[in-house]
Amino acid sequence: MNRDKIIIKNAHTNNLKNIDIELPKHKLVVFTGVSGSGKSSLLFDTIYTEAQRQLIETFSTFARTRMPKLSRPDVDDILNLSTAIVINQNRMGNNLRSTVGTATEVNTYLRLLYSRVGKPFIGPSFYFSFNHPEGMCPHCKGLGKQIKIDLDLFLDREKSIRQGAISHPHYKVGGFLWKELMSLDVVDSDKPIKEFTDDELNLLLFSEPFQIKNAKDKLTYNRNFEGIARKLEKAVAARADDETAEEEKNAYTKYFNYQPCEQCGGTRLNERARNVRLNGLTIAEVCHMELVDLLPFLLDIDDEISKPILRKAQFLLQQLIEIGVGYLSLERAVGTLSGGESQRVKMSKQMDCNLVDMLYVLDEPSIGLHPRDTENLMNILFRLKDKGNSVFVVEHDPDIIRAAEWIIDIGPKAGKYGGQVVYNGEPEGLHRVESITGDYLLKKGKPTYQRKLGTSFFEIKYANSNNLKNVSCRIPRGVLTCITGVAGSGKSSLIHECFAKQHPDAIVIDQSSIGKSSRANAATYIGVFDLIRKEFAAATHADASLFSFNSKGACPKCNGQGVLTFELHFLDSVKTTCDECEGKRYHSEVLELKFKDKNIADVLDMTVTQAAEFFESSKIKKHLLLLQEVGLGYLKLGQSLSTLSGGESQRLKIATELKKEGNIYIMDEPTTGLHMSDIDNFYRIVKTLVKNDNTVIIIEHNLDIIKFADWIIDLGPEGGKKGGEVIFQGLPEDLVNCEQSMTGKYLKKVI
Repeated sequence: MNRDKIIIKNAHTNNLKNIDIELPKHKLVVFTGVSGSGKSSLLFDTIYTEAQRQLIETFSTFARTRMPKLSRPDVDDILNLSTAIVINQNRMGNNLRSTVGTATEVNTYLRLLYSRVGKPFIGPSFYFSFNHPEGMCPHCKGLGKQIKIDLDLFLDREKSIRQGAISHPHYKVGGFLWKELMSLDVVDSDKPIKEFTDDELNLLLFSEPFQIKNAKDKLTYNRNFEGIARKLEKAVAARADDETAEEEKNAYTKYFNYQPCEQCGGTRLNERARNVRLNGLTIAEVCHMELVDLLPFLLDIDDEISKPILRKAQFLLQQLIEIGVGYLSLERAVGTLSGGESQRVKMSKQMDCNLVDMLYVLDEPSIGLHPRDTENLMNILFRLKDKGNSVFVVEHDPDIIRAAEWIIDIGPKAGKYGGQVVYNGEPEGLHRVESITGDYLLKKGKPTYQRKLGTSFFEIKYANSNNLKNVSCRIPRGVLTCITGVAGSGKSSLIHECFAKQHPDAIVIDQSSIGKSSRANAATYIGVFDLIRKEFAAATHADASLFSFNSKGACPKCNGQGVLTFELHFLDSVKTTCDECEGKRYHSEVLELKFKDKNIADVLDMTVTQAAEFFESSKIKKHLLLLQEVGLGYLKLGQSLSTLSGGESQRLKIATELKKEGNIYIMDEPTTGLHMSDIDNFYRIVKTLVKNDNTVIIIEHNLDIIKFADWIIDLGPEGGKKGGEVIFQGLPEDLVNCEQSMTGKYLKKVI
């Protein structure tokens, strides 16, 4: 058996059509194809999932209960798998104590360095850790922030407590904490908050714990009452270490303001640690530097004892700079990093890994990168490979596809029309087969474009958020404006921090997941499912609610889920198709009711295109045609929203906006996850929005979208403190003549 190839037999995960394929190891392999073709199903849901599952099975039963629970993918067999490491775009957590420095371990080396050669000597390395009692600021407990409640959000001063004056969800009317507060008689529950005296308000919100008289007679388990705002502030601080879901954490955090700690100034460290210096700088000042400035600082340190420490820190910093995040600082909280930034930070850590014959799996590592930084990315991918590893990448960037040593093209189209291997081989052979990817690499079928000039403008004056340097610029109304520039140049700061706050009516359309519930689907999202159920009700003279798997029509055994879940305690839970409804979600009586010889389950199994041909109702067709217009005709009506890619989710959101007029739309790197052909389709969709006199503002690195724009605002010239300036605003064809613009340099090649 050839051990240099991964052999896959009969992969049929999601839309994959019984794929048999051999993939070379120890090469840079790119998986490409149109959005929804099945690339991720093959690489992530099949290859990576099986590699992880087999690795987890080598651990004890006790250990497996504390590890991810992975079901066996739909594949007969996979041979010659290596241990797999995924480097994805998932955020690196929302723990307030985790920073770029702690995540990359550069902080570890800096702490060792300061403990050895810093002056004055104060003790071992943990004396410089803001996560250790000996190093953290005693006031903020190492968070660097003071957490203060926003009373304007927290209280509705027009209402009394009984009426729901406290807006925090923990104190909603009828809840336990609300009932407890009502029973304690600490303040008058029937008096509007606006009528409270300062003393009464302070008692309710900020009082220190005091004993409750006759606590046993009250609706409480506590003997002491503490101001509710004070108690919640403490709870937020206590949850800083949590890795809870963002939406759960927001129940606390959205009601609070975060201000720099008045004692440590946001450095997180106590006074003792803040007074130690090395070459004139404290460790807090060093962590505040951008990485591109920190590296020269470390290179200037000449200390024989510390050379091994310095070498490790310098190496890690060099990787971070080369991969395109040199504008970050070590103190930057990981929760504030974008998906692309998180992925690149994770990637840099692997360069210090000495394990070989690993399988690295990456999901579009070029996301968020300026074309300039893509070249550095490719160098790093090849370095990972050259260490004796296999590097498998899902990617749409044409430069990375061309640089690959092996290409797997999945298609030919999306959804049920995809899931096949169109091409499997070396890059030069791609043009010999019928392939959408190959056609676009050869620049076939590119759309033409016509500029639309704006006649009036939105003004941004003297913007200075983050690294912006009193920026002023104009955004034309009713056209497509692209905000460009290298990573960290200030694009997001300009639009999200400045423009969006000036225009709160602006609609942000991103690639975030629409929903996590398996019960929501494309039909319910756009509102067409209600119309379909009414059609069935009219044809069968039955109640419309019968045709909902979330209501009366649900299969009683699986409760409309279509699957049964069995918990096996110490072993992984198992999901099986419901044997009563056979996965159709409805009870048998509902499935006997038909419209044009189809039951409701048959309709939900139709694609959007098939449904548009099946239904004659103009109202239903109107909704379905919108989905077709945004390129989602291949989606099944009943497909769960949780299974959609970021690009599909974004297009579904756009579908609901397509016929509206006069709005402002903001999109941040909307081409993420889109194939070259899908980018062309996306451009046509955007132009439809512009045609309806909508203002569309896109933060983008993709050169094909940039050259189609009606207006360009280019920021730079570099990232971080070397950016934050508007170096060009005007037409794309004029940008290529701007010598300062890095974007113009690369745009010249495609315009």
